[in-house]
Amino acid sequence: MSGAVLLSLCWLMLQSADGELDYTTWGQGMQLQGDFSIAGLFPLYYTNEPSGLPALVPCREGRPNKHGFHLLQAMRFAVEEINNKTGPLALLPGVKLGYQMYDICSVPASILATLDMLEQQYTNVAMSGAESSTDRNSSEAENTVAVIGPDSSSNSFTPAALLGTVLMPQISYEASDEQLSNKLYYPSFFRTIPSDKNQVAAMIQILVRFNWTWIALLGSENNYGLQGMQSLSKQASSYGICIAYQGVIPPASADTVQIMRNMVTDLLTTQVNTIVVFSSKTILSGFFPFVLERNITNKVWIGTEDWSVATRISGISGINTIGTVIGVSLKYVAISGFEEFENKVVKASMQYTKENTNVTMSNGNDCIQSTDLYSLARNNYTLEKYDITAAFNVYTAVYALAHALHSTLGCDAGKCSKRSVHPWELLSSLKQVRFSLENTSVYFDANGDPPTGYDIVTWIWRGSEWSLRVVGSFTPDPITLTIDADQIEWQGEGDSRDVPLSICSPPCPTGHKKLLTGQHFCCFDCQACPAATFLNKSEPTVCQPCLPEQWAPPSSEQCLNRTILLLEWDAPLSIALLFFFATCLLMISGTAIILLLNLNTPVAKSAGGRTCLLMLAALTAATISSLCHFGRPSPLACIFKQSLFMDSFTVCLTCITVRALQVVCIFKFASKLPSAYDKWAKKHGPEFTIFLVSAMILIISVLRVTLDPPRPSRDLEFYEDCIVLECSKTLSLGSGVELGYVSLLSFLCFVFSYMGKDLPANYNEAKCVTFSLMVYMISWISFFTLYLISRDAFTMAAQVFATLFSVLAFLGGYFLPKIYIIVLRPQMNTTAHFQNCIQMYTMNKK
Repeated sequence: MSGAVLLSLCWLMLQSADGELDYTTWGQGMQLQGDFSIAGLFPLYYTNEPSGLPALVPCREGRPNKHGFHLLQAMRFAVEEINNKTGPLALLPGVKLGYQMYDICSVPASILATLDMLEQQYTNVAMSGAESSTDRNSSEAENTVAVIGPDSSSNSFTPAALLGTVLMPQISYEASDEQLSNKLYYPSFFRTIPSDKNQVAAMIQILVRFNWTWIALLGSENNYGLQGMQSLSKQASSYGICIAYQGVIPPASADTVQIMRNMVTDLLTTQVNTIVVFSSKTILSGFFPFVLERNITNKVWIGTEDWSVATRISGISGINTIGTVIGVSLKYVAISGFEEFENKVVKASMQYTKENTNVTMSNGNDCIQSTDLYSLARNNYTLEKYDITAAFNVYTAVYALAHALHSTLGCDAGKCSKRSVHPWELLSSLKQVRFSLENTSVYFDANGDPPTGYDIVTWIWRGSEWSLRVVGSFTPDPITLTIDADQIEWQGEGDSRDVPLSICSPPCPTGHKKLLTGQHFCCFDCQACPAATFLNKSEPTVCQPCLPEQWAPPSSEQCLNRTILLLEWDAPLSIALLFFFATCLLMISGTAIILLLNLNTPVAKSAGGRTCLLMLAALTAATISSLCHFGRPSPLACIFKQSLFMDSFTVCLTCITVRALQVVCIFKFASKLPSAYDKWAKKHGPEFTIFLVSAMILIISVLRVTLDPPRPSRDLEFYEDCIVLECSKTLSLGSGVELGYVSLLSFLCFVFSYMGKDLPANYNEAKCVTFSLMVYMISWISFFTLYLISRDAFTMAAQVFATLFSVLAFLGGYFLPKIYIIVLRPQMNTTAHFQNCIQMYTMNKK
C-alpha cells in the first residue's frame, strides 16, 4: 500500500511539473460550481482491471454501470436539496455546495481522481501563500474540501491513504473492509456502510442460528473477499463452526476457467450443504456459471451485502436452481423525492439531446471526468430497492459533510460565516456530527464507522420472477440476530419449511462425549460417559469425574448428590428396634429382680448365685452397646460400638462356661481330681477364671482401639450413588482377633455344657446353652453375610437386631427356665427336690 502511494505521488509531481493535466473540458453534468466543493467518486462503467499502476483503461470503453449512476444521482440530489432549503430549515444558509464527479471504473481511475484533488490542494496552498486572505482567487472557492466514495474497498485503500496525508475527509458509501477502520493508516476515512467486522458477525450468527457447523467458505480475489474470508475463518471455531473447504474466486478469464471448475469439484467432494460466499458481485458473476454447469442444487448460500441483493447475480440465467440464498443487506431506507428527481434527470437528458444533437466530447481528459451523464440518463435505468438502499448511504454522507460544514462555519445563528475552510478543519467537525435523517440516527464512532446494522434477506422465486424478502435483522451493539425462519422458502427435497442440515456428524446423544475422527472438531463418533462421570457441555470431548460426594449414572450431563446411608433415630425401622431394645432391658431388669429376691434358693444357687447378677449386668451392657449404631457415627460411639458388646458378652459366656465346668467337675471328675478341684474351688478359682478370661478380652480390645482405632468414616466405594456413614475397621485384624477369642470361648462353653447332658435335670443345661449359642451364632453369621453384600440402613438395623437377639437368646435360654421354676414351680425350688434328683442320678449311674 505504501509503495502504491509513493508511486502515485511521484507521478503526480511529474505531471504537475510538466503541465500535462488540463481540466478545462468537463463531462456533461459532472460538475457544479459552489462555495465549497465535494468530490464524488462513482463507478459509472464496468471495465477489466488493468495489470499495473498507474495504467488506465478508458472508462467509456466499458459497460455502463446503472448502480453507480443511481449513486451519483443520489449525491446530486442531496446537494441540490441542501442548496435549495431556505429559512429556518436551511442547513447552510448563504452557502452553496458544489461538486466534482469522477468516474472510478477501476483502481487506477480512483487513484487518478485522488491525485487530481491533491493537485488542486497543492495549487490552492501555493496560491494562498502568495495572496492575502482578502484577495482570494475565485478558484480557491472551488477547492475540494471532502470526498464521497469510492464504491469498494479495493478502490479505497490508496485514495484513503493519499487523502489521509492532507487530512481531507473521505466518506465511502460501500467500502466495508475492516482495515479501513485503522485510524493510524487512514486518519480521515469514514463510511456510511457498516464495517465487514459487523457483516462477518451477522453471517456467523446466521450459521449459529440454524446450526450449520460444516460449511465451505469462498471469497473473491480482492481485499473485500480475502479480508472477509480471513476474519470469518478466525472466528468460526469459537462458535463451533468447521470450514471444510476454503477457496478464492479469481476474476473470470480464459486462464481461470479450470481453476473455477476445480473449485466447484472441491465443493461437491466436501459434501457441504452451506456455502458462505464473501465476494464482490463483479467477480462472483463469473463464478456462478460454473456452478450451474455442474448442476449444483439444494445448497444454502450465505451472501454478503454486495452480491446477495444485486440483480447482476440474480439475473444470471438458471441461478434460481442453485438452492436457498440468505443474504446480508443494508437496511432499507427510502429517500423522499429521489425517484421524482431521477425522472426529471431523464426528461432533462432527453430535452438536452434534442437541442444538442452535434455534441462531441473532448479526449483531452478521458481518464478523469469525460463521462457524459446525459447519455447515461437516456438509458432510463430502473431504480431498484438495492439501488435505493445504497443511494441512502450516499445521501447520508452528503448530509454528514453538510452538518460538519454547518458546525465549522458557525451556522447556528442563522447565517454562516464567509471564510475558507481547510479539509482538516472539516475533519474535526465531522467526527462530532450527530443528527437524524429519515428517522435514522447518523453519527460515526471512533473508527469512523456508523452504528447501523443489517437486514437479513432471502431470495424468492416465482417461476423466473425474482424478489427479495426481508426475514430478519442484525444489530452489532449488542450483537442481536432475529430471523423468522418460517418466511424462508427452503429449496430442497423435503418440505419447504424444513431447515436443511449442514453438519459433519450428527449431535451426540445426551451424556455422550465426542471422539474426534479427523482434523475437524465437527467430525466425531460418540461414546457414552461411564458412571460417576458427566459431560460438561463446555468440554464435549472429555467425560469429567464427579466429586467424591456425588455420583452420576452412565450417559449423564450432571452429577447428583449421593444418598447418605445411616440409621436415623426417627426412622420407622429405628423406632421398632428401640422398642425391641427397651423390651430387652425390661426383661433383663425383671430377671435380675427375681433372682435377687430368690438368691438363696436352690435354683438361684444352681444357676450360679451371685454370678448370675454379673451375667445380667454384662447382658445389660451388651444391650446398651446397640445404641451406638443409631445416628451419625461419632468417635466415642465407634470405640464402644464393637468393643462394649464383645467385652460384655465375653463376661456372660465366661460365667456360663465356668458354671458348666464346675457342674461337670462335681459330678464327673470330683473323685478323680479331688484335691485339685478342692483347691481351685476353695481358693476362688471360678472367680479368678472369670476375671482372667474377661481381662484378656478387655486387653485385646484396648490394644485394638489404641493401635488401630476405629473412626467415623464415609464409604464411597461400596455404592456408586450412596455414602455409607459407618465406623472404620469393622473387618480389621484387631476385630478378627476379638471375634476369634469369643468364638473359642463359645466353643468351650458348648463343650462343657454338652458334657453335662446326662446330669440331673436341675443341673443339665446342655440343651438351653446349645440353643442360646446356636441362636447367637446364626444371628451374627446372618449379619456378616448381609454386611458383605449390603451396607444400607437395613444392614445397620440387622447388626442392632443381632446384638439384641444374642442377648435375648442367652436371657431366654439360660435364665428363663430358672425364672419359670422360681415363679411358677416353687415346689421344684426346694433342697429336698434337688437332693432327690441327685439320688436318682446316683442310683442310675450305679
